[in-house]
Amino acid sequence: MDNDLQQRPEGFQRVAQALAAQGHPHVPRYLDTAARTAQEAADALGVSVGQIAKSVIFKLRAVERAVLVVTSGDRRVDEKKVAALVGPVGRADAEFVKAQTGFSIGGVSPVAHLNPPLTLIDRDLFRFDEIWAAAGHPNGVFRLSPQQLEGLTGAPVADVVQQP
Repeated sequence: MDNDLQQRPEGFQRVAQALAAQGHPHVPRYLDTAARTAQEAADALGVSVGQIAKSVIFKLRAVERAVLVVTSGDRRVDEKKVAALVGPVGRADAEFVKAQTGFSIGGVSPVAHLNPPLTLIDRDLFRFDEIWAAAGHPNGVFRLSPQQLEGLTGAPVADVVQQP
């Protein structure tokens, strides 16, 4: 691990190490400003908001397990569609998100969670050749394709969003 990475927050380091271990070709970037929303991330990167792979965490009610839905930044998750695929879900508060994933809201990565979540990928992400996901901290992002996201997470692709 280089010295620059050692100076970064623990969540960012964990994501960088996980991506390297899986042979991902793009090293995470640490932005000068926090990008807690898809719009902030898109503005910082100079891409469309749809290219931001936002991570939305729900709580699977039956077992108190995290459900991660990775969706385009310009889409809203349809909780009923998610529940139809995984079972009843509820909103996850910041404490649950941090305890389950190891990340704070605004920096939840699709990889390197403390407790592996049940993950779903929104099929609308496949509109883009290149997307950007959070890298374990509000200032951290990494580049990938939707196909690489599928490979890194092993998650199924599904229709999980409200109609635009």
